[in-house]
Amino acid sequence: MQPYAFSPWIWRDPDAMSGYGPPAGVDDEVASDSVAGYHVEATDGHIGSVDEASYEVGSSYIVVDTGPWIFGRKVLLPAGTVQRIDRDERKVYVDRTKDQIKDSPEYDKDTFDNADYREQVGTYYSDSYRTAPPSR
Repeated sequence: MQPYAFSPWIWRDPDAMSGYGPPAGVDDEVASDSVAGYHVEATDGHIGSVDEASYEVGSSYIVVDTGPWIFGRKVLLPAGTVQRIDRDERKVYVDRTKDQIKDSPEYDKDTFDNADYREQVGTYYSDSYRTAPPSR
């Protein structure tokens, strides 16, 4: 049973993003590199690194470059999947397994702003939240 309603596009712990969102008066696009390059850890190991991030209210996400792990594929992870960020280690921890991420909808940079695509991704991660392993 989930302790609260899961919203895939909202940071679950806004304090985890303290210092990472766009500063007042700075365009989201300019500030989107703030976690770029951080390693991303699934519940069962390393999956890649952050390629880009967005902090748009109600539609935040990170794009993860999986490198050779799943043939260089990029995946879109809604902000709600981020469990925590370790600034010292430059790592983003997500609450999904490698397989859940591997089976996620294909990321397409040309259509990811499309409402239907975002609905598909949001539904996938909302559904997988019910089957996600316990947080570490």
